[in-house]
Amino acid sequence: MPKITRIDDNTFEVTVMETVETTHKVTVTDDYYDKLTERHVSKEQLVEEAFKFLLTRESNSEIFKEFTLEIIEQYFPGFPAEMRNRLI
Repeated sequence: MPKITRIDDNTFEVTVMETVETTHKVTVTDDYYDKLTERHVSKEQLVEEAFKFLLTRESNSEIFKEFTLEIIEQYFPGFPAEMRNRLI
């Protein structure tokens, strides 16, 4: 389970303790947050679900150290629909 720490309104630090502990800085824009959740859950919950999604597809050491959440759909086109299904 990733540990999510809010840095500011749009930025989060995510610590994942798998075989190797990793730390990631993730930015979530308001527009993308609205698109994926319609504000039904917090940004922290969105980030947590996004990491759960990623961790079923790659190891934590393969996840970018710093990124905006939107980039995930460039690598996994089904990401937005999956997040909406999980969170709305």
